[in-house]
Amino acid sequence: MKYEVFREFYYCHNLSCAELSETLGKSIPVIAKAVDQLIKSGYVVETGYAPSSGGRPPRMYALNPDKMFIVTVAMDQLFTKIAISNLQQKNVIPPETYELVLPGNNCSLHALIELINGVISRSGTDRNSIMGIGIGMPGFINTTEGINYTYLPVEGQQLNLKKRLEEALRLPVVIDNDSSIVALAELRFGLARKSKDVMVVNIGWGIGLGMIIQGKLFRGYAGYAGEFSHIPISESDILCDCGKRGCLETVATLKVIVDKALSEIKDRKTSRINFEGNYEEISESIMKVANQGDPDAIDLLTDMAYKIGKGIAILIHIVNPELIVLCGRGISSGKLLMAPVEQALNRFCIPRILESTKVKMSTLGTHAALKGAAALVIDHWYDMKTSK
Repeated sequence: MKYEVFREFYYCHNLSCAELSETLGKSIPVIAKAVDQLIKSGYVVETGYAPSSGGRPPRMYALNPDKMFIVTVAMDQLFTKIAISNLQQKNVIPPETYELVLPGNNCSLHALIELINGVISRSGTDRNSIMGIGIGMPGFINTTEGINYTYLPVEGQQLNLKKRLEEALRLPVVIDNDSSIVALAELRFGLARKSKDVMVVNIGWGIGLGMIIQGKLFRGYAGYAGEFSHIPISESDILCDCGKRGCLETVATLKVIVDKALSEIKDRKTSRINFEGNYEEISESIMKVANQGDPDAIDLLTDMAYKIGKGIAILIHIVNPELIVLCGRGISSGKLLMAPVEQALNRFCIPRILESTKVKMSTLGTHAALKGAAALVIDHWYDMKTSK
C-alpha cells in the first residue's frame, strides 16, 4: 500500500489521510500505517494542517523533496533533453538540450551514456539519492525486454538496451517510446487526467501517437501501438525511413517543413525565416515568423497541419476518442495549426462521429516529455525496489 500512497503524494502533493483514503479506497487506519512507514523511511514529511472548516483540522503530508531525485531524459531523432527533478516535481538543474542524431549513428548509445553521466556529475547529485532514470526515445521499443529495435544499437550480441544502460550508469533505468511518454505526461498532469479515451498526437521530427484507452496507457499486443507516422495516407512516392512509401511522416513533420523551406524558400528575399543554424533553430524560426504573419511560413505549417488532420480523421473513425491532444515542439505555432486540422476533420470525418470528439492543444509546454519520463520512474518505483 505504501507504494500507492507514495505515487498519490507525487501526483497530488499535499494530502491528508482522509483524502488518501477516499482516493485509494482504503480505510484510514490502513492509509495512516502506510504514511507512517513512509515518514520513518524519510520519504514523507508533515506539512502542517489544512484550513479548518469546523472541528479539528486534518494533518497534511507531502513527499520530502530532498530525499530522492529523478533523472529525466527526453529524446527525439535529432536532440536530447536531460534534467534532474526532485520528488515535488521541481527541477534541481534546468533542462539541458544536446544535439544527438540517432538515425545511422552507431555511436549514439555511447554518446547518450556520456551525456547522462556528465549531467549527473555536474549537478553534484549523489547517485545513492537518485531513484532512477526515465528515458523516452523514438523507435520500435519492447518495454518488457528493454529493447529499441530502431535506434541506439547495443554492441555485440547483447540486445537489452535497458540492461546496458543500467550497467553503464549504475542506476535503475526505465525506457519507453517518446510518444507514450508524452501521453503519460498528459494522463498524469495534463488534459487527459479527467478523460478515459484520449489520443495524444506528438508533432515533432516525426508524428507520434500515445493512446490512452479507459484511462490507461495502451501499447497493443507487442507494445507497438500508436505508430501514427507510418499510416499510409500520402500519395507521394517518397521512401520513408521505415522502408515503406506513402507514410504520413514523409509529408507532415517539422523535418519535412524545414527541408521544404531549405529547398523552396531559402532563396526568396521576401521570407523572414532565419536559415542560420540547425534543424531545431530553423524550425523555431519558421514557427516564430508564422505567428508574426509570414506567408511562406504559414503555408508550410498549414500544409503540415492539414495532412496531420487527415490522419487524425482516421483515428477518430477507428477509436471514437473523447479527446485529441496536440502536443510536442510543433505546437509552438499554436492556433495556426488548429484551423487546418479542423478543416481536414470536417472534410474527412463523419459528422456524427466527429461531434463527440474535442481537439485541444496541450497545456504542459515544451518539457512535457521530461514530466512523462519522471512519471515513468514513479510508476515503476515498486518494480525497481523489488528487483534490487
